[in-house]
Amino acid sequence: MEARRITDSRVLAALAHPLRRRLMDVLKVDGAATVSMLAERTGQAVANVSFHLKVLAGCDLIAEAPELARDRRERWWRLVDPAVRWSTADFDDDPAGQAVASAALSLNLDRQVSLVREWHAVRESRKEAWGEAPFSTDKWLRLTPDELAVFERELLDLIDRWAGRDSGGETVFFFAHAVPAQP
Repeated sequence: MEARRITDSRVLAALAHPLRRRLMDVLKVDGAATVSMLAERTGQAVANVSFHLKVLAGCDLIAEAPELARDRRERWWRLVDPAVRWSTADFDDDPAGQAVASAALSLNLDRQVSLVREWHAVRESRKEAWGEAPFSTDKWLRLTPDELAVFERELLDLIDRWAGRDSGGETVFFFAHAVPAQP
């Protein structure tokens, strides 16, 4: 699955908000939804969700799905692209854009770590259903930048194969980071 590459700092700034990120996640996992459905799913006020959807729509990250409406008053929203990505390097020549990219990166990492922490907070109560299936892993690899790019492509191909399945199971969140580092 090809991801839309974000190179406009205005669009990236729209993504760099916790509720907007969550709204996009809900649309990605559950599909198109109305403002009321999204408000219920996120525990937010309808007016607040509506405002944030307008910001996302203004950046062409989401769009109306009028074919799903039962009448003229009902408005459904869907993702425009199934995935988005950006590189902080795309904003190196723009200090304001670099600040936005750094904030978006930080927000994503906070969200990812938060989802893992939420699992561990309820793990014992879900142990019977999930057993030892949830996992984490880390490895120290010795790679060149070109090898890391190949590794990324192969990993994304594997993830896409699994993302394309629908076995009727529960939604599972997966994330990984691969960055140069020293132990």
